[in-house]
Amino acid sequence: MVTEPTGGLVAASAREREDHAQIRDLLESWVLYRDSADWEAFRGVWHSGAWMTATWFQGPAEDFVEASRAGFDAGVEIIHALGGFTCRSNGSRAIAHTRMSIQQRGEIDTVLVDVTCVGRFYDFLEHRDGRWGLVRRQPAYDRDRLDTVDPGAELRLDPAVLDRFPVGYRHLAYLQEQAGYRVHQGLPGLRGPEIEQLYREGDAWLAGSARPGRYL
Repeated sequence: MVTEPTGGLVAASAREREDHAQIRDLLESWVLYRDSADWEAFRGVWHSGAWMTATWFQGPAEDFVEASRAGFDAGVEIIHALGGFTCRSNGSRAIAHTRMSIQQRGEIDTVLVDVTCVGRFYDFLEHRDGRWGLVRRQPAYDRDRLDTVDPGAELRLDPAVLDRFPVGYRHLAYLQEQAGYRVHQGLPGLRGPEIEQLYREGDAWLAGSARPGRYL
């Protein structure tokens, strides 16, 4: 059974409640800054040396900002939405776990489609230089689906391509590979060793580990 560590759902002090509110605001800002192409503000949610993982990207957060800008300028349409939120903190460190969805519009074999992927952001944060900031963002992908924008359009996916990817993001990967991205394998999902490892890394971060886990 996949379990997330417990014990941090209710803040024990006014300071923790304020910290968690600031973190929630930071994560909501991430979505709005990125999806509205406010790139300078988007840089401000990260700390120096931060790391970002996505289906189509793994690397320093600064490079992710530039890659997101380049995609936006090229017409790539990706939007995010957030849902439930929990946070655990220990002094200047925190782990936030937030329900999210990713929606991407694009073409597969000239057919316009929407892909919706539901998952979670699992974030490693630190209070540094007077503010909270992200030091690592690792999404977990629970499930996804694909719909044609025109309900009457006919589209046949290649099952061999679809089955190369985990069930949590296989349709998203299919669309992104059609757009020319190299999509990463083995990212965390709802169950399995990848998500269990991520939870252990979160515990270690709160306990004072030298780095925020092992990047995939």
